[in-house]
Amino acid sequence: MPTDPSTAPASDSDEQAIRDLEDARFNAIVTGEFDAFAELSHPDLRYTHSNAVVDTLDSYLAKCRDGFYVYHSVDHPIDKITVIGDVALVFGEMKADLTAGGTHKQLDNGSLAVWTRTGPTWRLLAFQPTVKPVAPTATPGTGNSSG
Repeated sequence: MPTDPSTAPASDSDEQAIRDLEDARFNAIVTGEFDAFAELSHPDLRYTHSNAVVDTLDSYLAKCRDGFYVYHSVDHPIDKITVIGDVALVFGEMKADLTAGGTHKQLDNGSLAVWTRTGPTWRLLAFQPTVKPVAPTATPGTGNSSG
């Protein structure tokens, strides 16, 4: 009985390709290689920031090129990659040191990246970071956590 490729498990090569692409896209924004980022992105990219601002590929690139977003470093550990057919979901984190709108920020987000494959080429279709909750701190003398 033939296997439906949309339900077949991801191959190791698909997962490695996505890992490499994630490295390449974050490297491109840190090093200011915005044309390289554009090449990795789908024309319909929807880039949602952790403050809920949504950019298209063009608006995101314009902000990066104009210096609104300046990424100093990004660490992006991947927890899991799920490939279903021509869609890859990347569950992980985005820890970034950046300047946004002139304000220095340290981000510690959970994240979801969506890649889509057209022919042999994977392209970033969507990115959505979510701010991680701040761990409660103990209130001195009570043994209780604040929150």
